[in-house]
Amino acid sequence: MTKNSMSVRNVLWLWWKLVVVVSLTLCVLAFLKLQSYSLSDSEQLSFSSTSSISRRSRAVDDYIGNPKVAFLFLVRRDLPLDFLWGSFFENADTGNFSIYIHSEPGFVFDESTTRSSFFYDRQLTNSIKVAWGESSMIRAEKLLLGAALDDPANQRFVLLSDSCVPLYNFSFIYNYLIASPRSFVDSFLDKKDGRYNPKMSPYIPMSKWRKGSQWITLIRKHAEVVADDDAVFRVFKMFCKRRPPLEDSKGKKNMKLQKQHNCIPDEHYVQTLLAMHDLEGELERRTITYTEWNESVTNMEKKGWHPITFSYAVAGPVQIKRIKDIRNVYYASEYRTEWCRSNSTLVPCFLFARKFSRGAAMRLLSEGVVSQFNAASIMYSTP
Repeated sequence: MTKNSMSVRNVLWLWWKLVVVVSLTLCVLAFLKLQSYSLSDSEQLSFSSTSSISRRSRAVDDYIGNPKVAFLFLVRRDLPLDFLWGSFFENADTGNFSIYIHSEPGFVFDESTTRSSFFYDRQLTNSIKVAWGESSMIRAEKLLLGAALDDPANQRFVLLSDSCVPLYNFSFIYNYLIASPRSFVDSFLDKKDGRYNPKMSPYIPMSKWRKGSQWITLIRKHAEVVADDDAVFRVFKMFCKRRPPLEDSKGKKNMKLQKQHNCIPDEHYVQTLLAMHDLEGELERRTITYTEWNESVTNMEKKGWHPITFSYAVAGPVQIKRIKDIRNVYYASEYRTEWCRSNSTLVPCFLFARKFSRGAAMRLLSEGVVSQFNAASIMYSTP
């Protein structure tokens, strides 16, 4: 073999090695780019309910002591219906409930901002600014659950808005919730729903994608799953966003923006997370908070469903009885009728309702839905 031929072979060998190195480098860079849209290995969680490990010390399942119901209020600022809830809690044993409020950062509940001492200093000190349709909403829910889980006596966790009202007295609601070993989570498939973003796969497969009401009631085990989750929340934060409203100033750009998936995190997160943990068999797949929907059109968005607000005029005995008499809920997307049960016993479907105005709440009290009440007692009171 000549010296020249050996030189050519060496050059070819070096060239081949260079091609291999460059190819491997490109593959690594492509992989890293793909991972930039996902989670790092250290952030991955197993979604099996049997292998999930809580970061906090779990309270034992057979907690010995008086179980509490934790009322978790997710509010914009104050509690406009505090007078109604104050009356509701007055009829309860203080050892049977606890209260937590997520309000805007810096807002304090005291004698100058609420009529009821039950809410004094019950606000979270680590609250965040919340925007509707963004991941901050579910972050606030997780903060509420995390705070309530610090008390091992809390065994049921009810998420409520600032416009929610109770439909029964405390004793009825407490016994209803404590008697059931299941969480109440409105959760269903929506085959026509375009909110699922394919980029969520494989972390959130479409087969586990669920939709439902934000207003949930959880047993402690499920509350820990939600509070402790990081991986699924990060995927939601990255890919589940609200579609921007139409703006005349953006012209044709609106069409491009509207093609983005309109994903409302608070209507999907808890439902999808529990499905990924294979916990749906432990749920009553319905909410216990009634909402009446009205189809409407706004200037900011296309056709959509919006909850109506109950005024004084439509919060009378007939309307309230209609809600309290509901015994089943039909889910058209699954051809499923959910009969309302608590511990296998048929019960009224709803314990709470929204959205109620201040006048409507006063009427509920005046007519004794929560307790006997003189509405004139708050007409000129502060705040």
